[in-house]
Amino acid sequence: MKRSEIAISASLVPIDYLMVVLAGIVAYFIRLWQPIKDVRPVIFDLDFNTYFDLVWLIALIWIVSFAVAGLYSMRGTRRNIDEITKIILSCSTAVAALMFIFFFSRNLFDSRFIIIAVWLFSIVFVITGRGVVRFVQHYLYKYGFGVHRVVIIGNSNLGDEVINSFKQNIKAGYKVVKKFDEFSQNVEQEMTKMVKSDKFDDVLVVNSSLSGNQLDRLNDFSYINHITLKFVADIFDFPIVNFEFNTISGLPIIEVKKTRLDGWGRIYKRFFDIIGSIILIIILSPVFIITALLVKFDSRGSLFFVYKRIGVFGKPFTYFKFRSMISDAHKYRFDQKFLKSNQNLRADTPMMKFKDDPRITRVGKIIRKISIDELPELFNVLGGKMSLVGPRPHEIEEVEKYQNHHRKVLTIRPGITGMAQVSGRSDLDFEEEIRLDTWYMENWSPKLDLMILLKTPLAVLRHRNAE
Repeated sequence: MKRSEIAISASLVPIDYLMVVLAGIVAYFIRLWQPIKDVRPVIFDLDFNTYFDLVWLIALIWIVSFAVAGLYSMRGTRRNIDEITKIILSCSTAVAALMFIFFFSRNLFDSRFIIIAVWLFSIVFVITGRGVVRFVQHYLYKYGFGVHRVVIIGNSNLGDEVINSFKQNIKAGYKVVKKFDEFSQNVEQEMTKMVKSDKFDDVLVVNSSLSGNQLDRLNDFSYINHITLKFVADIFDFPIVNFEFNTISGLPIIEVKKTRLDGWGRIYKRFFDIIGSIILIIILSPVFIITALLVKFDSRGSLFFVYKRIGVFGKPFTYFKFRSMISDAHKYRFDQKFLKSNQNLRADTPMMKFKDDPRITRVGKIIRKISIDELPELFNVLGGKMSLVGPRPHEIEEVEKYQNHHRKVLTIRPGITGMAQVSGRSDLDFEEEIRLDTWYMENWSPKLDLMILLKTPLAVLRHRNAE
């Protein structure tokens, strides 16, 4: 899902809220409008300031009702009639809840006119507010902003129908930039060049006759290059986990979801990371200070180990933690004499981890044993480069040795802790670690994040060979 789509969907919450508040204000002043008062005198006593304070609170009932009805779902394009129907039903449900509250609250005013007016105006205003948002979105599509640039793969007539449909329906927000009959080695090379030049966002398969090998390579390609993979075909024999069905420009579309961490999941996780990292930094600040002093007094060198590691979508970021090794320890990883004299516990993987690593300082052994050296990663979380929970960030040299299926974990932000860490820490086989991280990515939920965070302290205290 493109960032512009997430931003627009998220903006609907405050826009809906303001529209409902506006409906309440308009209903109040219409009730006090002299022609209305002449027909039906006002018998309640409620000044505007008190009423306005109530409206801000009552409007939340509408937002909850909209959320329950799925009006904030980020599943993509929906028909206007479906959205309007949900708005009418949600506003009706909110009014019913409001009347129920008024029935048991004698201290609130009794004005059926205002309640009915709020119901009608909230429907009209919310539909209008959302209509303006969609109008702006569709207008920007004309200039290419937020449009999905699609590469079509398949030699069936359906491909031509898709191209014509997207051309005729600009509001769909899709533009075909290239069409290939199959996913051959040459096509893969050309598409790789297109990715590097940022030429497209999605791959749309319109032919189910592609071979299993081509589908496997295409799925790997979408993971490696962080491209969305969608189908307009019968693909139920294809070994993928998460499907999402949408209708775009009248066409049934099946999207392969690489992770549930999309849409509101991404917003929730980022919000949780910000709040969680701030709280932990404040609580652990004494530990930061003590560790910093111990590191500086124990050995010469900088306070932090600063190095580039690979983050989400394979992009490098500046990673830092408390220094637990001697200065320039990293250069020994590529020193042949050092490598011959020290056993690499992960010799058959892209990783390097040495038994009884002589580069580790006295204080380093302690802080690594209980993972205190990793606490500065909380600032990486706060800055948006990492998450509290996710696959561990690996170094550039290690990621360069990844096989295709290893690169799947680069789809989401790396984390301070994760499934692999609470399931065995550093004594896990690398392939098992990848398998666990991939499972987490495909099955993410807020509950799962919380469970992993709660298990992390116990996993650290087990001292599982954390060299």
